[in-house]
Formats: sequence, structure tokens, C-alpha cells
Amino acid sequence: MHRIRELFYLLSRFYDCKEWWPVHENTDPFLEISIGAILTQNTNWKNVERAVNNLIKEGLLNWEKLDTVRIEKLKECIRPAGFYNQKATYIKSFVRAVKDLPAENITRDFLLSIKGIGEETADSILLYGLGRPYFVVDAYTKRLFYRIGIIKKQNLSYRKVQEMVMEVFSADVHTYRLFHALIVEHCKEYCRKKPNCTECPIRNICRQNLK
Repeated sequence: MHRIRELFYLLSRFYDCKEWWPVHENTDPFLEISIGAILTQNTNWKNVERAVNNLIKEGLLNWEKLDTVRIEKLKECIRPAGFYNQKATYIKSFVRAVKDLPAENITRDFLLSIKGIGEETADSILLYGLGRPYFVVDAYTKRLFYRIGIIKKQNLSYRKVQEMVMEVFSADVHTYRLFHALIVEHCKEYCRKKPNCTECPIRNICRQNLK
């Protein structure tokens, strides 16, 4: 069995994860996911939730309001997510570029052309917001793949790691979403920067544990 497939099945047996990206009722899911993907850059999800809740409370989580709101007001709302000066600019750029476009015109290359949208953010928007088959690679993915021995160096390019997964699970949106959720869950619980190897449920296949 391919190591990536083996890892997926082992994590699936241990964790009861659902397809991830949480959204609130009565919001535009695509918009909320996209804004969340921008806000989650260089911060944790709890901080993103606080920022998103602020936007909802202020009635700003819609396309027109985000386009027209004063940037200082936007900065104040998203302050909990950190780097709020940059992220406010990124949100404005994204909204102005995307708000009037039909979904079929929102491609990966188009998203990457928008200020502040990198590969992880673009693929999060595509996978979770538009249901497109792009696996999201984050720091957790590279850390776990390196420790398991799937990749030989942790700084392997984003695209290379993504291609490895997408070759195993071809164009499978459900699996990409679930695998990403499983990796995040496992790395939060066990495969942290300082790993908890003694209790790890997949320690028997981990290179870190076999040193």
C-alpha cells in the first residue's frame, strides 16, 4: 500500500473527523470560507473565529459591505487574527477582484494573481469554497509527512507535496477535505512541534519513533 494511502486509512480509523470548513448559518459560505482562508495565514483557528465573529456582529460579512467598509473599521474587526494591516488590504483586494465574477472564472491562476493570496490560501478557497479538487498543503502536512518518512526534507515545495497526494487520490474532493482535516487533528493532538510520540496512534510507522 502506498505510504500516503496507508497514513490516510490509519488516521481515518483513529479519528472521527468530518469534512472541514466550519461556516455560520445565514452567511455566504464561499465568502466566509474565502475570508477565513485569508485570516488564517500565520495564526490559529481560534483567532480566526474571533475575527469572523466580529465581522458578523458588525454586519460586514457580505460582498458589498466588505467592498465599501472603511479599511480602519475592517482592521479593527479582524485584529484578533493578527497581521491585521496586511490582511485588511488582502481582503479588500480579494473582494474587489472576485465579487462580480461567475464561479467558473475563479481559477487557481486567477486567485494567485490577487495580492496576498498564496498557494495554500488559493487551494483552501478552491477546495472548501468551490468544491474543486485541490489538496491543501499546510505546515502540519509537511511536518507529518517528513516525520513519517513520506518526504525526505521538510522544505519540499508546496506543489511537489500536493502532487504526491493528488496522484494517490485522483480528483477526489471528499478525500482531500477529509485527509486535510485528519492531518490537522493529528498534528494538534500528537505531532506537534515537540511531538508526543509515546501516545501517538501511528508511532509504529513513524520514522521519528524509529530513530
